[in-house]
Amino acid sequence: MRYQGKITKWKDEQGFGFITPSNGGRQVFVHINAFSNRRRRPSGEEIVSYELNADATGRFQAEKVAFIGDHTANLSGGSAVLLILATLFLVFLAVSVLVNKLPFAVLALYLGTSVIAFFAYAKDKSAARNDRWRTPENTLHILGLIGGWPGALVAQQLLRHKSKKRSFQIVFWIIVIANGGFLGWLFSHSGSSMLRSILSAVSNRLA
Repeated sequence: MRYQGKITKWKDEQGFGFITPSNGGRQVFVHINAFSNRRRRPSGEEIVSYELNADATGRFQAEKVAFIGDHTANLSGGSAVLLILATLFLVFLAVSVLVNKLPFAVLALYLGTSVIAFFAYAKDKSAARNDRWRTPENTLHILGLIGGWPGALVAQQLLRHKSKKRSFQIVFWIIVIANGGFLGWLFSHSGSSMLRSILSAVSNRLA
């Protein structure tokens, strides 16, 4: 027999949560492995159908869980907007380099740290699932501060990692704003002159 309910509690890092039955009653435990669609991870508040099964201790848990109306693993509208934001930012940097408003080193820094940040988030999510050593949040924030925030933002939305933790998100967006302010300063005459002086000095040392 199949039942219907709403995912009212979900801990994505641990990969489990609880379903509140539509007809009332006690919440039902659900593990990520119980979902039929493994390409999509719940984030909370989704309507699902499921079967009930008892574990070794007699506790009921959901099995063969399916999202109601689930045909694809589409991102939510908010996630799509944030992914577009990260993409447009990198496109903006690329155009700025092409029109000689920024040196290529700036674009390379953002691209390189974004890739590193993405894999750092992926590694941390995997560690959370398997109860291994976690990447410190300060490390993730530092990667975002030095230019990796577009990759971090993509990882948050695609991997659904750290995207619901309010305290983390507050710090993350403060970092994004601070990073944007610094980048804006680089477009000024003083910022541009200082950056090119630094790059010239580094180039001379490496020569």
